[in-house]
Amino acid sequence: MEEKHSESRTRALRVVSKRSISASELKKRLITKGDSEEEAELTINWLKELGLIDDLDYAHSILKHYSEKGYGPARIRDEFFKRGIPRDMWDDILESKLEDSDVQIAANVFLEKKLRGCLEEADLNRASNALIRRGFSYDQARSAIGYYLESNELNHNEP
Repeated sequence: MEEKHSESRTRALRVVSKRSISASELKKRLITKGDSEEEAELTINWLKELGLIDDLDYAHSILKHYSEKGYGPARIRDEFFKRGIPRDMWDDILESKLEDSDVQIAANVFLEKKLRGCLEEADLNRASNALIRRGFSYDQARSAIGYYLESNELNHNEP
């Protein structure tokens, strides 16, 4: 039993040394590699005590990464789900770290890159749909399109 526990810990250390991972993801991986559910839980608890696994820190890094890449709250929630972040953390993390202004800025930056001054209706509709696919709500997409139109119409009207 002690040898099995040691193998589980070694395997888990190898995984967490390569990249951040949630407790849920690691548990699945350990079970897939042959550990029992109980053994995987013991190993995960040991790593948590050492501070090598922290779902909250991992969730914050996911939030930072995807918000900097211009993704909206719905897409970030999808990433939390895919990576096994406990649901009870999702809203607290998004509310505490992702301000409405950050969401709008991300949407605006995306539109500027995507449209590059274009004001054609078909392009605006495609860009709006792209924002929605990236995890922004319909209202956030429409607001960003409105802001984009205002700022670009002002630039086009200047002498």
